[in-house]
Formats: sequence, C-alpha cells, structure tokens
Amino acid sequence: MKNKLLVIPLILLSFFLQAQEVVLVSKSDVISKVKENNNTIKMSQQDVLAAKGDFNQTNAVFLPNITASHTGISTTNPLMAFGSKLNQEILTQNDFNPALLNDPSTTRNFATKIEIQQPLINLDGFYQRKAAKSKMNAMTLKTERTVDYMSFEVEKSYMQLQLAYKGVAVLESALTAANEHKKIADNRFNQGFLQRADVLNVEVRVTEVKNQLQTAKSNVQNASNYVSFLMNDKNYVVYRPTDSLTVSNFNVDNKIISESRSDIKAMQLASEAYKAMNKADKMAFLPRLNAFGSYEMYDNKVFQGDANGYLIGAQLSWDLFKGSKRFGKAQKSKAEFEKSKLAYNEYVSKSNLEFNKVKRQLLDAKNRLNLTDLAVQQSKESLRIRKNRFKEGLEKTSDLLMAETKYAQKQLEYYQTVFEYNFTQTYLEFLTKE
Repeated sequence: MKNKLLVIPLILLSFFLQAQEVVLVSKSDVISKVKENNNTIKMSQQDVLAAKGDFNQTNAVFLPNITASHTGISTTNPLMAFGSKLNQEILTQNDFNPALLNDPSTTRNFATKIEIQQPLINLDGFYQRKAAKSKMNAMTLKTERTVDYMSFEVEKSYMQLQLAYKGVAVLESALTAANEHKKIADNRFNQGFLQRADVLNVEVRVTEVKNQLQTAKSNVQNASNYVSFLMNDKNYVVYRPTDSLTVSNFNVDNKIISESRSDIKAMQLASEAYKAMNKADKMAFLPRLNAFGSYEMYDNKVFQGDANGYLIGAQLSWDLFKGSKRFGKAQKSKAEFEKSKLAYNEYVSKSNLEFNKVKRQLLDAKNRLNLTDLAVQQSKESLRIRKNRFKEGLEKTSDLLMAETKYAQKQLEYYQTVFEYNFTQTYLEFLTKE
C-alpha cells in the first residue's frame, strides 16, 4: 500500500513534466538574451550611471554657480528702512530729517537678485574630478567583466542542461533494458527456471531506474529554470539544447593572466582614484581663487525693478587651520591609497593562484576522461557478455543486474567527466580573457 502511495506522486510529477512546453534553445540565443535582460548586468550598468553622475558633479570645478531670488520685506528698522530707500533710489532731502531717520515709517522693499559664483583656481577640485573619472572608468570595466562572467555562467548552465539530458538518455536506455530483463525473468519464472527472489531483484532494479530517471528529469527542469533565471524569463519553460554534450577542445596553450583583464584594470583605476583623492586632500591646504558677481533690482512693489545695480569681484581664500581636520583627512586618504595598492597586488596574486590551480584541474580532468571512457567500454562489453549468457540461462540474475547497473553508472560518470573537462576549459578561458 505504501509503495502505491509513493508511486502516485511520481506519476503526477511525470505527467506535469511531460505536459510542460519544451523549447529548443541554442547557447548563442541564451547569451544574447542574458546580455539584454539579465538583472545582474542591468544593476552593474546602473552602477556605471551612478559613477557617471558623480563625475558630472565635478563639472562645478569649471562651471559657474548661478542663483536667482526675489525677497520682500516690510520694516521700521532705521538702518534697513534707510538702506531700502537708498537701493530703490527714492531718497529725498526730507529723508535726512533726524526724526524720520530715527523713527521711520513702515518701509517696504522688494529685491530681485541674480548671483554668479565662478571658480577660477581650485586645485583640490581638479584632483577630485580626476578621481571621479577614474572611478567611472573602473565601473565601466567592472560592468564589462560582469558581462563576461554572466556569459561564463551561461556556458556553465548550458553544459549543465546538456549533462541533465545525457543523464535522462542513459537512464531511459537503462529502463528499457531493465524492462526487457524483467520480461525474460517473468518468462523464465513461469517456466520454473528462476526463483521468485530473482524476479523480485529485477523488479527492484526497474523501480530504482524509474526513480533515478525521475530525478534526472527533475534535474532537466532545475537546469532549465536556472537558464530562465539568467535570461530573466518568468515563463520557466523546459529548455532543450540544440546540441548535445561532447568533448570540447579549446586552445589553452600559452594562456596567462593579463593585467589588461577588465576586472584587474578596474582595480588599477580604483587605486588611481584613491591616489587622486589623496592629492586632492593635500591640495586643500592651498588657497582658492573664485570670482563672484550679482545683479540686483529694487522696488517698493512686488516683481518690479525701477532701481538696479551690480557687483563684481574676486576672492582669494585660504583656510589656514581647521582644527587638524584636513590633516586627519589627508592621512586617511593616504592609508586608503596604500591599501588599494595592496588589494590590487593581492587580487593579481589570487588570480594567478586560481589560474595555476585550474590548469592542474584541467590536466586531472583530461586523465579522468580517458579513464572513464575506457571504463565505459569495459562495462559495456561485460554487460553484452552477461546478457547473452543470461538469455541462455548461464548467468545469475544478480550478476546481470550488477553489470547493467555498473554500465549505467560508468556512462553517467563519463558524461560528468566530460562536463568537468569542458567547464574547466571554459573557466580557464574566462580567467585569461583580456
């Protein structure tokens, strides 16, 4: 009864998988859609736009700051009342009467003012702009590396999909063979040549293969879902690769870790940004030269301007001491610059360490590939011999089932090794891409 209850969910799951739409997909199509729709790439592109925004803010080093305002006041303050009338150019002889000067009547003043501040020499701002540009370029290179990584991830997921289908094919073949053996075992049992225990062994084998096949089909769906995730596709259909898993041979000779690789170059630019920021903090000790000007219109009525005037000038300012704040800031930026240089060297060293590790893994995978290929051939021949002897009644059922199981296992091991071999080559290509 328990076995029947377990079989029902498996049947329903199998029906669900078969009912799903199966879509043929090529690796190039997946890569194209990932580059267009992947959220990780889109987020990286937004980081570039944010860095570009930081860089555009540094245009303030060259461009003027322009503000406009309109202010209205009503006052009996002697100084403000006299000054307002003076700005409005409406002073008369009577306004110099001491009584009116000391106790003026309510005076209204509306001022329209346009102010311009133009930086001339701000050396710290120049280096801050340089740092922002290095950061923007670093983020652009980081995005390029993100695209490269997602392409690598597509290669990996596509090979996993191919491997999943190979597993299904192997187990479907094994299930077909197991069912044939079950028919033979049933016939021989009915003829009295086999015991019930032998038939049960065959039935157990059939059930095992069915379960393994169902797991393999689930692996197909899992791999398909991950491909959909990479493409940001919410339909989550079952994909089928247009080509099967085969041994690939890439040219990996004379490959090295290049310092022009986008992520390494990005770290170098980030270090240059820290260097520029340190120089900017040092330049903050020097004076700044800025020009300023304003055009003003005054009237005792709102949005009028019968009287006007202008003001222009230049200011040389020098912050001599700000409570050692600038010293601490320069010290901090120098430490960050030195840290960025160490981080760059460590990153390059780790990349070379990973590169050497992957080269050894590739050699190991190649050796395993040859070994598993021979193992498949040997187990296939052994199974062929035992099948012939079993049909003639010269082989034990347990030995046949063991040979059949071993052959399926060796096939799965071989395809797993092909995947690892191809993946290692792809990873090596990713590490050495300029």
